Amino acid sequence: MDNSAFQISGQIIDVINSRIFKGTIFADNGKIINIIEDDNDNNQIIMPGFVDSHIHIESSLLVPTEFARLAVVHGTVATVSDPHEIANVLGINGVRYMIETGKKSPMKFYFGAPSCVPATSFETSGAVLDSNAVDELLSSDEIKYLGEMMNYPGVIFDDDEVVKKIELAKLHNKQIDGHAPLLSGNDLVKYCKSGITTDHECSNLQEAREKAALGMTIQIREGSAAKNFDALIPLIDEAPEKIMFCSDDLHPHELINGHINRLVKKAISLGYNILDIIKAATLAPIRHYNLEVGLLQKNDPADFIIIDNFIDFNVLKTYINGKLVAENNKSLIPEIEVDTINNFKTGKVDINDFNIYDKGRNIKIINVLSGELLTEKLIGRPQSVDKNLVSDVENDILKIAVINRYEKKKISLGFIKNFGLKKGALASSVAHDSHNIVVIGCSDEEMTEAANMIINTKGGLAAWSRDKNICIPLPIAGLMTNEDGHKVAADYQALVSLSKELGSTLNDPFMTMGFMSLLVIPKLKLSDKGLFDCEKFELTTLFVDLRN
Repeated sequence: MDNSAFQISGQIIDVINSRIFKGTIFADNGKIINIIEDDNDNNQIIMPGFVDSHIHIESSLLVPTEFARLAVVHGTVATVSDPHEIANVLGINGVRYMIETGKKSPMKFYFGAPSCVPATSFETSGAVLDSNAVDELLSSDEIKYLGEMMNYPGVIFDDDEVVKKIELAKLHNKQIDGHAPLLSGNDLVKYCKSGITTDHECSNLQEAREKAALGMTIQIREGSAAKNFDALIPLIDEAPEKIMFCSDDLHPHELINGHINRLVKKAISLGYNILDIIKAATLAPIRHYNLEVGLLQKNDPADFIIIDNFIDFNVLKTYINGKLVAENNKSLIPEIEVDTINNFKTGKVDINDFNIYDKGRNIKIINVLSGELLTEKLIGRPQSVDKNLVSDVENDILKIAVINRYEKKKISLGFIKNFGLKKGALASSVAHDSHNIVVIGCSDEEMTEAANMIINTKGGLAAWSRDKNICIPLPIAGLMTNEDGHKVAADYQALVSLSKELGSTLNDPFMTMGFMSLLVIPKLKLSDKGLFDCEKFELTTLFVDLRN
């Protein structure tokens, strides 16, 4: 904490009283000790720092300390972070790792108790957080909320463990985050009445309106995989008090270029009310989650940012607890060494592990929708060589595999369309939610090579072809690295560029691939236990039944 006194003048944005005025802020010992109105000639704008209302820090590939070094440059002072990803790998120890690592940084990281570990019983994770473990977490003042309740069927059908976790959150007087893509009607009514208060999965305005009308706060998401800002931002005119901004999942090469500031700047440029927009990025999450983050009021923590103007929206300085942590697009937070923890036990794979015996029938195919986490289900006839079903590169129907990383098991296999690879294979241990290894490739041989790159490094991201290959090791839970964020961003950009050289037409193939095992988002996905019908919420067969 910076104990020296200082003062700053300019146009002050008061989100509590909904006004903008010229004045001077006096800070000392990390707090705002006074604010006065005056007629100063400084036109810079002083506003509360931004809060990401829902993010998985792990998806940035960076540990919290390194994430902070990149994010403060864009005016972010705090995050509401669901450690769901590392909890699926390492359980309660993973949650504690994120909390303790976050404490090493001046940025304010607020964590939740993951509600769905594993997310479903149809996949293998590295840990289980039952209601007793969730109770232990919620009992801590360091845990601010119950993480996203993605098991919406469990809510609707009164699953015992789901009900216990929700009731525990109420007992501890903590908010409950939602996750209910496309849920509507009576099922949505029951979901909301259970006490769930937010949703970040709206993909269209009608869905967001229905949820907001039932009392939910809508988190407008603009991340690396799902980008819903354009579809949902009109709601800020209709129900500004029901809006927060979030990124959910943000890869490092995008974090370098912007964070919540991008959403604020874009919304302002579109002509929406400036105060409504800034409240959505500051006041709304701070009040909703009861965060100890300043809002430019007397006696508040001195958490604020300075920008040049509302058009260019350049963040000039970022202060947290009165300490200058970023200035003129440069982070002032030093690199911090952190511990490494992991859970990765599977052994190398063989080309024969990828064989699928041809039964002479049509198969179900995962159809990727660009820019969405949602998929469609297609029926088609795969290519067959020597009674082995193989990737049909010409028709863009590629083999996909999910490999259990926690123990040596038979590989789960399927097919995917619209991924676009023309040669080579991609592999990743960042595969929501259980973070097994997901591989997509143009041949069994290439898939084997890519998978073994990940297995050899005990976690990471890889692109493999006969001409070139790149691997980014992720030694921390197979999800993160302690490397410098700018280096990781450059390495990741090179990896994405290689995947596009190999033919992928997706904006971020690795982010999209990582969600192909996410069983709680419709319609067809693949887990380490098999192909999954998300609408029926059950495992299904690869081959279409003869009766169909």
